[in-house]
Amino acid sequence: MKVEIVPLETLRTRTSEKWTHFPPEVLPMPVAEMDFELAKPIKDVLISMVKNSDTGYMGDTGHLNRHFAEYARDSWNWVFDQEQFFLCTDVSVGNIEMARTIVLPGDLIMVNSPVYLNMFNWIQELKCEVLDAPMRKDGMNYTLDLAAIEAGYKAGAKIHFLCNPQNPTGSVHTRAELEAIADLAKQYGVYVFSDEIHAPLVFAESEFVPFLSVSENAREMGICVTAASKAWNLAGLKCAFIITQSERMRDLAKSMPVSVRYRASLFGAHAAAKAFESTAWLASLMETLDANREFLALQLQRKLPKAIFRIPNCSYLAWIDLTAYELGENPSDIILNRGLLALTPGYLFGPGCEQFVRLNFATSQEIIVEGVDRLVAALS
Repeated sequence: MKVEIVPLETLRTRTSEKWTHFPPEVLPMPVAEMDFELAKPIKDVLISMVKNSDTGYMGDTGHLNRHFAEYARDSWNWVFDQEQFFLCTDVSVGNIEMARTIVLPGDLIMVNSPVYLNMFNWIQELKCEVLDAPMRKDGMNYTLDLAAIEAGYKAGAKIHFLCNPQNPTGSVHTRAELEAIADLAKQYGVYVFSDEIHAPLVFAESEFVPFLSVSENAREMGICVTAASKAWNLAGLKCAFIITQSERMRDLAKSMPVSVRYRASLFGAHAAAKAFESTAWLASLMETLDANREFLALQLQRKLPKAIFRIPNCSYLAWIDLTAYELGENPSDIILNRGLLALTPGYLFGPGCEQFVRLNFATSQEIIVEGVDRLVAALS
């Protein structure tokens, strides 16, 4: 089962955010949507549902619990109780609704910048305060700063929003790091929310470790929030889930409003269940992304030698340092205006990231070439 790349002229007929936010002369490479056809089994189940006018409210989704549990067992040797599986609309909603069971306005929530930009928005929506324990940076290698995390826990963090694996840096947290966080969380009474949406997209040289799998402390103090949407391109179908592995966290999940479950999409649940069966398609995707990350690195090395880029260990998002080009406070604006190339601005991922941009390479190599050439034109 091969990944099919969609040509640019067809992509421009799509109505998603990636393809409608900018004027048609702009090449959009910011949003984490992939430029590939859906896996055929997913497309088939959606078409079948529409033909059957099966477009009602969320029903029994035991099939999704089971298929994800089998995928997690086979992929990561992670086993959990399928009864501790709670549906939600998407990963953002899952994190926010679970957080509402714990925090009050003004409470501190930790992040580790540079980090997924919407985590800052979640904290604002919860009327809480950001407590940033930035990642430790060695060149372009990023690791969790356990001393800073402990200091933040001591300072009164209620929740730690953990991006595992990490967006935008492409880092994959180690078992030792996660065990240390779990121990600190237990010691200081901090709840760890592990956003694992990029987990199926970890490349072969790295090992993804589910947070809840590392220890009893992790299971007591943590939850997992994840979805099929990033790895199988299903964001618009609106279905994610929360997993707990302790009585404490299960009871918190059960205390969420009943509407949390019913706001997920029936289409999304069926598509996600089929996604976690579609491992052959995922394997082909990873081959394509593996080739693309190397190809992008070569393009940047040849055409923009002062740009600093480390090939990511997960996902399809390139974190690029353009400091040497001295583009002012927001390089992405200059790149958009001069090069007609849309990238995600670095400042959205946290302080000290103003000279970075994030580029989505889940596309054809022809579009990668065009994107880099537009970047070159903007910097010339």
